Amino acid sequence: MSAMKVLVAEDDRTGRALVHGALLKLGYDVVEAENGGAAWDALLHTGARMVVSDWVMPDIDGLELCRRVRALRDRPYTYFILLSGQRSGDAHHAKAMDEGVDDFLPKPVDVDVLRMRLRVGERIVRLTERVRTLEGILPMCAYCRRIRDEQGRYTNLEEYVSDKTPARFSHGVCPECAKTRFSDLAK
Repeated sequence: MSAMKVLVAEDDRTGRALVHGALLKLGYDVVEAENGGAAWDALLHTGARMVVSDWVMPDIDGLELCRRVRALRDRPYTYFILLSGQRSGDAHHAKAMDEGVDDFLPKPVDVDVLRMRLRVGERIVRLTERVRTLEGILPMCAYCRRIRDEQGRYTNLEEYVSDKTPARFSHGVCPECAKTRFSDLAK
């Protein structure tokens, strides 16, 4: 499995370098942006699934960046961590969470805390991807009715659903199939 892509949006060069270095050491694929506008462009073009953004930035602030991310309905879920140096307190955080922020970290960033929060973010991103797959259109062979999984392999419906969910199958024969397939027994 490839490293998850994380976008770091931070206008302070030193803070951005600190977060970037920490993410690289933790094994993430890192994309940097020096302001909100650059972060928005990078997000649209890189497929980053997690964002670590400063709250106060020129051009587009972190909260507006989050609003834009949440407005993208056709895009997979993006986990959003907001770095708060100046703005803190329950009222600011509650407003930000209402706007779609997933988590907060105070500045300067504690690398151990960042690692733990990103682990949670990864779990949420992966779970939402599983839900999206199960809710979405399943790529199915028109002839054998097997489903193509994330690795491009084809498997039967029962195996696919059993692997992705806690659902289990029991088999029987519906009345219509019993009549058409076992008509001699129905007499």
